[in-house]
Amino acid sequence: MNYTSEQANVLVQALPYIQRYFGKILVIKYGGNAMVDEDLKRSVCRDIVLMHFVGMKPILIHGGGPEISAVMAKVGKKPTFVNGLRVTDAETMEIVEMVLAGKTNKGIVSIINNLGGRAVGLSGKDANLIVAEKAESEIDLGYVGEVAKINPAILVDLLEHGYIPVVSSVAIGPNGESFNVNADHIAGEIAAEVKATKLIMMTDVPGIYRDFHDKSTFVSELSVYDARAMIESKQIDKGMIPKVEACITALSGGVERTHIIDGTTPHSLLMEIFTDTGIGTMIVP
Repeated sequence: MNYTSEQANVLVQALPYIQRYFGKILVIKYGGNAMVDEDLKRSVCRDIVLMHFVGMKPILIHGGGPEISAVMAKVGKKPTFVNGLRVTDAETMEIVEMVLAGKTNKGIVSIINNLGGRAVGLSGKDANLIVAEKAESEIDLGYVGEVAKINPAILVDLLEHGYIPVVSSVAIGPNGESFNVNADHIAGEIAAEVKATKLIMMTDVPGIYRDFHDKSTFVSELSVYDARAMIESKQIDKGMIPKVEACITALSGGVERTHIIDGTTPHSLLMEIFTDTGIGTMIVP
């Protein structure tokens, strides 16, 4: 088999998946350490452009914690975290908004557009897309918010007109103030609200393990019931908790399938969508 026929064979094998997801909304959450490598970021954006041009409707939600911490260090501010949440005073909130809604968001938009896509960058403040309220905590976290409401009309309009929405995790409060909201939770809420077919959480580990230190305990498929039990038993902890919670939120809202995959693996997005076995951990109802 020569190289040309191998390429043709790959395309033919992808046909059932292209048909299955043609015209369907797929929400992709991309962030954290999986975004640090610029070549990898461009590769992920190229995969999203490919999805768009074969008829899928991707929505990209992104975080950017490492980039926020880097800018804070430059201005002499030390990040403080409580239960995985960044304590966000007024000055830190300005940095968060500058980085997420500005540098990071527009950087991703620029890459997608450079690759031939039509991306539009949004924060939760645009058209009141993400309305938040102050997060409850024993310790005052400042401008850390929780999702109160998603207004998806702008996303639906953009998708219908052939655009790829790219959403940062800055939300608007009841008095017009900005809130820093966990991007995982936003992805779950948006996936549920737009009735996405899939929610894909891209992180920097292969998925869920019953014991993270024992790679033989990898879990390829997990029910919501078992996922909750693993959170209770602390088999799922730290940064994986909001990702699993987002999957549960999405499934509760009618999303068919949710996945946690390693975004540092080249083309992991395509391997998840265009193969039967996929990669990572799938959480199902």
